[in-house]
Amino acid sequence: MSRSGCEHPTARPVDDENVTASERSTKRGELRIYLGAAPGVGKTYAMLGEAHRRIERGTDVVAAVVETHGRHKTAELLDGIELIAPKYVEYRGTRMPELDVDAVVRRRPALVLIDELAHTNTPGSKNSKRWHDIDEILDAGIDVLSTVNVQHLESLNDVVEQITGIVQQETVPDEVVRGAAQIELVDITPEALRRRLSHGNVYAPAKVDAALSNYFRQGNLTALREIALLWLADQVDAALAKYRAENKITDTWEAKERVVVAVTGGPESETLVRRASRIASRSSAELIVVHIVRGDGLAGISAPQMGKVRELATSLGASLHSVVGDDVPTALLDFAREMNATQLVIGTSRRSRWARIVDEGIGAATIQRSGKVDVHMVTHEEANLGRTRTATPTQRRLISWVAAVLVPSVVCAFTFGLLDPYLDVGAEGAVFFVAVLLVALLGGVAPAALSAVLSAMLLNYFFVEPRYSLTVAKPSSFVTSVVLLIVAVAVAILVDGAATRAREAKRASREAELLALFAGSVLRGADLPGLLERVRETYAQRAVSVFHEEDGLFASVGEDPPASVEAADTAVEVADGPYWLLLAGRRLPSSDRRVVGAVANQAVGLIKQRELTEAASAATALAEADRLRRALLSAVSHDLRTPLAGAKAAVSSLRSVDVEFSPEATAELLATVEESVDQLTSLVGNLLDSSRLAAGVIRPELRRVYLDEVVHRALVSIGSAAHDRVEVEVADVSAMADSGLLERVVANLVENALRHAPGSPVRIAAAQVGVRVLITVADEGPGVSRGTEEDIFGAFQRLGDHDNTSGVGLGLSVARGFVEAMAGTVHATDTPGGGLTIVVDLANPDAKGAK
Repeated sequence: MSRSGCEHPTARPVDDENVTASERSTKRGELRIYLGAAPGVGKTYAMLGEAHRRIERGTDVVAAVVETHGRHKTAELLDGIELIAPKYVEYRGTRMPELDVDAVVRRRPALVLIDELAHTNTPGSKNSKRWHDIDEILDAGIDVLSTVNVQHLESLNDVVEQITGIVQQETVPDEVVRGAAQIELVDITPEALRRRLSHGNVYAPAKVDAALSNYFRQGNLTALREIALLWLADQVDAALAKYRAENKITDTWEAKERVVVAVTGGPESETLVRRASRIASRSSAELIVVHIVRGDGLAGISAPQMGKVRELATSLGASLHSVVGDDVPTALLDFAREMNATQLVIGTSRRSRWARIVDEGIGAATIQRSGKVDVHMVTHEEANLGRTRTATPTQRRLISWVAAVLVPSVVCAFTFGLLDPYLDVGAEGAVFFVAVLLVALLGGVAPAALSAVLSAMLLNYFFVEPRYSLTVAKPSSFVTSVVLLIVAVAVAILVDGAATRAREAKRASREAELLALFAGSVLRGADLPGLLERVRETYAQRAVSVFHEEDGLFASVGEDPPASVEAADTAVEVADGPYWLLLAGRRLPSSDRRVVGAVANQAVGLIKQRELTEAASAATALAEADRLRRALLSAVSHDLRTPLAGAKAAVSSLRSVDVEFSPEATAELLATVEESVDQLTSLVGNLLDSSRLAAGVIRPELRRVYLDEVVHRALVSIGSAAHDRVEVEVADVSAMADSGLLERVVANLVENALRHAPGSPVRIAAAQVGVRVLITVADEGPGVSRGTEEDIFGAFQRLGDHDNTSGVGLGLSVARGFVEAMAGTVHATDTPGGGLTIVVDLANPDAKGAK
């Protein structure tokens, strides 16, 4: 038996011999869970082995619940461990053993063994679930060792059902298992487990063949093992993320390879994604594609471009994300660290060599700040094409103020030193006029005005008589100064207006890109939590929730989501209803609120769409009920008349005074009456049962029932037709079922076999297979065509025959409905040698947890 462990990073060891009883009473105990992929992998054996190691180290250990399931090697490990007697609970005349919580708390050991975490207590117990009992014991400061199989985890219950075809009635919430201080996977290969079964180390020899051919098929075990490993890997990843958050660790830990590739949406994006995919595949790493949406709207990506990138990412198994950020290197590295990425792939700069002299660009800045994240610079055809990076508004304002002082000064020095002997005052004024225009074209009224005033002063001081004086001796000098100022201000106003419109256009482009991103998520089938998660990720929020003014919190994602408008850092009200979109994290500016407001409307639209879908489902159910009603009326129109006519004819003949019947003829006519009445009784019973199932009023009372009694009553209800042809082999097998419903199931299955396999013997058998009980009804008739096994369980189906000479076809439909109401399954298969076998799968009352 090989075992692999998962321990939460923050957990202290469970076995702390230096902790006194008084200290344990003041702090909560710790839970350690042995997780298995299937029964028989050795969870209880591993738990008992750990208990003996603790005892050898001096730990006070007791066993409260240990299920050996008759396995001798497991039972031998109980020697030397103090046992706490169970508490017996009376329920429907049966005494059931349960965990004695009060006895454990009174005994107050350092460690207690409590097997099978996913167990429902007998009605009348102190708590309804065993994990509630364990929680109470942990609150008392006592450490606990427990076990659970992966099929009992709530989130995996439906997946396991799809794989094995068996519904697990006993489940435990995932958060209970995730809350354990330690989770240890007890692992064994499917081949080794099947070999262990074959040797009789798991079940009794009589049950081995059935177990190997059903639940313990190699494919089932392989799938369950993979599910267990993946679930545990997710818990390890979550525990690591929690530890990093609690300890404020932002450095990348290379616990799992993740490759993030940054795309701009340009022609080089597909090259970068493919290159990153090859890098990721070499180390079996997860590939994540990210696009940074600039806050100023620059370098936007069109919907067709994003569509190509998304299609490529999907084909390569990568996820695509968009994040808002003004500083692209910072936003990119923050995203990579949040994802705990180990490698970052970016493209080489598309800017020219001369432009990189002034500004190294995004790639260089990312490398300088990358820290422990490895950065790959990938060349592409778009590199070095001479594209320049547009200055930000802040940079433009700074450049304008510097130019307002520097340009007039340089022009003055150049003109005074080189051109003064050759130019008159008018020509020199024209040179200063050009300088003022250059400054005004950079934008900003104040810098342009400063440039105009400074230029006029320099022109007057150095070039206008009297020189080297600020005195304005001529009206023309004053006019020149005023003209310079007017032109500078006018040009600056025009430039500022154009720049403002350009920024608005860029902002609109950015908003359109974000709206397309969120709308695309909805169109691609994202549900409400998926849309909220996209908002949380895009705007780097801690949590996002939808709040209804009357109903409270409607949906949320993230940690500690805001549950009221006052608790939110950003609150956006939906225009057409009492809904709010609440965000916890950095406060969003007004420019982002417009986009978030549109997303809030989309979220409310999803809510209303779900309500409409539910209403449509209800309408569909009504339409289906009406269709069944019409089909029912059509089907029974003949079936009611046929037995009535037979009974009527037989009774009329018996009452006739014209003919004197012999005793044999009289007996035959009476048998006809009886058979017709039996047909009517069966028909009416099935109709009533079908209507009860459709109305959802079936409420079975599950308890232990003995199959020989149920089968006997079912055969009696069928009548003489079953006496000679039915063979029963159920021995003393029992099942968890409703006695009355199971009787109707058996009767319907036997009647179906008798009707459609005339002359063939019908065999009823039952056997316990692990935690399940299988009941089979087999005949040697014509059987059904391959692929139509499920069709026979539909209403008004008769092995594909649509005549009405053999009943309305409700028997198998009613049988399936009753079995499913008893938390079981029913399916049809071929009888070896020819014929049809119907298998009913119910819970085994002898299996632990079956109540």
